[in-house]
Amino acid sequence: MGLFRRNSDKTIDKKSSQVKILFTSDIHGSDIVFKKFLNAGLQFKVDAFIIGGDLAGKALYAIVDLGNGKYRIEEKEVGKEGLAQLTEEIRKRGEYYTIVSEKEHEEMQYNKDLVNQKFKEAMESVVRGWMKIAEEKLKGANIPIYVNLGNDDPEYLFRVIEESDIMKKCEGEIIEIGDHEMISYGYVNPTPWKTPREKDEDSIYKDLKEMADKIKDQSKAIYNLHAPPYNTHLDNAPLLDSNLKPVVKGGEIVFTHVGSVSVRRIIEEYQPLVGLHGHIHESKGFDKLGRTMVFNPGSEYSEGILHSLYLVLEGDKIKTYMFRQG
Repeated sequence: MGLFRRNSDKTIDKKSSQVKILFTSDIHGSDIVFKKFLNAGLQFKVDAFIIGGDLAGKALYAIVDLGNGKYRIEEKEVGKEGLAQLTEEIRKRGEYYTIVSEKEHEEMQYNKDLVNQKFKEAMESVVRGWMKIAEEKLKGANIPIYVNLGNDDPEYLFRVIEESDIMKKCEGEIIEIGDHEMISYGYVNPTPWKTPREKDEDSIYKDLKEMADKIKDQSKAIYNLHAPPYNTHLDNAPLLDSNLKPVVKGGEIVFTHVGSVSVRRIIEEYQPLVGLHGHIHESKGFDKLGRTMVFNPGSEYSEGILHSLYLVLEGDKIKTYMFRQG
């Protein structure tokens, strides 16, 4: 993992006995979920926001500009009014769009580099839009938003996040939130989809140990790790067949544990105060590994529903925790 830097959050009064946090993960490009997250944090008067990874959306629509105020998408032609409605619907699902010429659209059918460039432009534009939204909504509140990337996120989004004063990159940092230290890690164990940020379990354990060894007080530590620990209430996902389709038996989808063995091992060995996880959208829940409480708020980003976790920490205790959905 290389060099780790210690980043002290000066906005929280270290004399205060409690720290209030709002955590979410897997928002996958949804403007609606991001705005709801900020609103919920203001409602709870939190000291810090934490986004645990997977900012990026999963689909890009190419809309062809035909000229004279006409546009085409998937053989359907619309005018400017129809375009506005169409792009609004796309963004509500957390997906992206790009407006291209007929020539560009034809080139995108065979040029993967051009498709990737259009994806990059769309992703960066959305994240920069979130920065502006956060600056407006949190103006004067002085509440940091700690942002981690997940397995679906390209590394270049870190460079975009670093442009912001309010959204702060936390992977590779030891973040001090009050008297709590937080480490963050967005890589996950291998998946069937071969996403951008995956590593084998041995590499994950080595990286996590390097970070965990730098924590001064594990009893107050926060582990913000995108992958959930293996064989817990946080890592249940549908079992897939060789065609990546869910296995169904007796009319019911078969579930299996898909979390990280190394994440579980590091938590069991170091026993931090709390583990914050995501990645498995359908596995909202909490569990306990020794003294450590671990959480996954789940995700329904495509429906515009915010899943988040409100935490109140006091010293080496979790005073309050509450899942929020809406």
